[in-house]
Amino acid sequence: MSAKKALGRGLGAIFEDVEDAYNQDLNNAQDLVRDIDVNRISPNPYQPRKYFNESAIKELSESIKKHGLLQPIIVVEKDNDYMLLAGERRFRATKKAGLETIRAIVADIESENLRELALIENIQREDLNPIELAIAYKELIEEYNITQEGLSEVVKKSRTQITNTLRLLSLTEKTQKLVVEGKLSQGHAKVVVGLDSNDEQTVVNTILGQKLSVRETEQLVKKIKNTEQKSDISKNKQIKETLEFTSLEKRLNSFGLKTKTKAHSITIEFENSESIDQFLEKIK
Repeated sequence: MSAKKALGRGLGAIFEDVEDAYNQDLNNAQDLVRDIDVNRISPNPYQPRKYFNESAIKELSESIKKHGLLQPIIVVEKDNDYMLLAGERRFRATKKAGLETIRAIVADIESENLRELALIENIQREDLNPIELAIAYKELIEEYNITQEGLSEVVKKSRTQITNTLRLLSLTEKTQKLVVEGKLSQGHAKVVVGLDSNDEQTVVNTILGQKLSVRETEQLVKKIKNTEQKSDISKNKQIKETLEFTSLEKRLNSFGLKTKTKAHSITIEFENSESIDQFLEKIK
């Protein structure tokens, strides 16, 4: 049985409501599109997006000033005013542009679905950062008591993608904040998942301080995990040595040298005697 059928008119139906709202032929449904005073629109309290890139909002604001709003936002009527359902970035940018009204589709959607609609709209239409996306997945799974496989079928994302995204919630708050702010990529974050909090902090600091690639981070984490069975003193000593070797290897590579690391040794490959002389000059 598919996830949609298993959920009846629940989550699957809400997805259809979102699609219907976006797939309206605006030329044939002008009665649904209105120019609404921005001051009459309140934000959706269930909005999963917590972090907004202000420079991106400013760029969008300038575009709206120049070209107008190309895609209307979606609102629902509430207490003789309106509540935002979809398009918070567009709404914020329009207000930043100093415009008094905004084009909006007034959707006919039951109020009890607003929380789920906000989650789904962001999953489908906006670029949530990986942590916000993980939270949205988690809330939908808990709300509808479905498996990751069931959610995968409904949101049209692979189960692996959903699993890897959810695992980011096991990171410390400090590391999650770096992901939200875009200072740590999702690729790097996925690699450090599973480390204890101290090792996680050590690796994250090394990633940021030495600008490690994802592959270099994988190699570092692999070396650290190989020390997990050792005593704490031995482990800490080996981790320190590993970090020192990683730093040295990265510096040698920055010189354009080919290196190979094995255990506690680094082998440098020189093409000719001239490259040796150049290297010796650099380290004087």
